[in-house]
Amino acid sequence: MIHVVLYEPEIPANTGNIIRLCANTGAQLHLVKPLGFELDDKKLKRAGLDYHEWARMQIWETFDECLANLALKGVDINAVYPLTTKGTETPHTSDLNRPVALLMGPETRGLPEQVRMLFPKEHWIRLPMAENSRSLNLSNATAVIVYEAWRQQGFKPLA
Repeated sequence: MIHVVLYEPEIPANTGNIIRLCANTGAQLHLVKPLGFELDDKKLKRAGLDYHEWARMQIWETFDECLANLALKGVDINAVYPLTTKGTETPHTSDLNRPVALLMGPETRGLPEQVRMLFPKEHWIRLPMAENSRSLNLSNATAVIVYEAWRQQGFKPLA
């Protein structure tokens, strides 16, 4: 199982795209408040098209609640992979062939240090990119890492 955790997402169109991604792959989406938009936002719905009904999504008041729920599903601290520009690992060198949570931070500031530090540094993933590039769009980066995890899991049905 692949869990996608958006920590305090800010841009509705990105979250809408990720809802569509999760609906198409079977990954479960977790949104951790505060959100930078309302769930009935037109941009969110437009980006997600009619996939909202197919996506499995949970909304959490706190990150601790989200982590506790993941632990109940067999995804402990050692199976959480923060995606961060501070990471040294890449998706293809990380062992994602098991139940995992892929953790994404807010678009404008990334994951706060106190959140990143909850997880082993060898799990901090940075996507390879050109030398002078800083980061990818949140929904694009999420798609890259979800598909790599799913590839490692043999593209087995996730639902």
